[in-house]
Parts: sequence; structure tokens; C-alpha cells
Amino acid sequence: MNRSGAIAMGLRRVPVWMVYCLGMVPAFWGLWLGLTGGLGAEPVRALEQHLGETALQFLIAVLAITPLRRAGVNLVRFRRALGVLSFVYVCLHLGVWLLDLRSWPLIWADLVKRPYITVGMAAGLLLVPLALTSNDRAVRRLGPARWRRLHRLTYPAVSLGGVHYLMLVKGWPAAPILYMAVIITLLSFRIRLLRVRFPA
Repeated sequence: MNRSGAIAMGLRRVPVWMVYCLGMVPAFWGLWLGLTGGLGAEPVRALEQHLGETALQFLIAVLAITPLRRAGVNLVRFRRALGVLSFVYVCLHLGVWLLDLRSWPLIWADLVKRPYITVGMAAGLLLVPLALTSNDRAVRRLGPARWRRLHRLTYPAVSLGGVHYLMLVKGWPAAPILYMAVIITLLSFRIRLLRVRFPA
């Protein structure tokens, strides 16, 4: 058995529920760090950023599934779980931000004053219909073709998430630039694949 075959066989033995359980580890780890003073001088802001970055990581993982399958590593059965986890982390990210402000006037002022928050909100809103239709019943009601078209909202959502991260930080740190480079690379792959399937 070759290496890719061994990996595929190993992945088939991993239950989907384990992906959900492992996927929540960063949330509990961030909470633990916050409670034990491990998040620095501004723990709420640090936790908010940690949750947002984890959401972006899961969205990137969803995008990476097709290229990995082409490379012989089939993670398609985990795609729904990864997508749901990304939405959960977006909600947690938003929830920490709201709890930090705890005032509608302050929330509105933050939205007006900081464009990166508006971009992040747009990314989160695009994920709402995807989360609501991430079940077998929705696939049956919409039909596979319409369901797949709807879930292409992942592309603008992850793009806006990357832009949100770039706008959030000051200067040009490596992390958000690297995330954006990975997103652009994966989206380029998907666009080429769509052009092959549906030529003009």
C-alpha cells in the first residue's frame, strides 16, 4: 500500500464527531489562557483575535479540501464539520466583541469608525445561509446543484475574512499576509477548476 492509500485508510477510521470535538479545543484553550492570565495585558482583545483567527483557519481548511483530494488525500467527509466549526468560531469571535463593548452606542460607533469591522460582519453574514443549509435535509430541498451554487458563498466569505484580518492589524506582520496568500492561492485553484468544468 502506498503512502496516500495508507493516509486514506486512516482517515476513514476517524469519526466525524471527533472532528467537532477536536475543533473546539482552540476555544477551550483560549478560554483557559484567559482565565489563567495567559493572554497578556488585554485578554479580551487577545481572545477575540484568537477566535477570529481560528475561524479563518477552518475556512481555509474547507477551501483546501479539493486540492488535497486531487493530491490523493480525501477529506470530503469532514468538509461539513469544518464549515460548521468555522461558523461557530465566527459567532464566538463576534460574541466576545459584543461582550467587550456591552453598549449599542459603542457597538455602532465601532462599526462606523473601523471599516475592518464592517468587512468582518459581511464575511460573517455570508456564512449564515451556509450554516443553515449544512444538513442533508437542506441538500434534498434545494437539490445538489442549487446547494453547491449557494455554498460557493464560501469564496467571498473567506476572502472578506482575510481582508478583515489584514485591515485589523497595524503595519505588515507576516501572519495576515501569509493567510491572504494562502486564500488567494486556493481560490485561484478553485477558479481554474470551475473554468475547466464550465468553459465559456
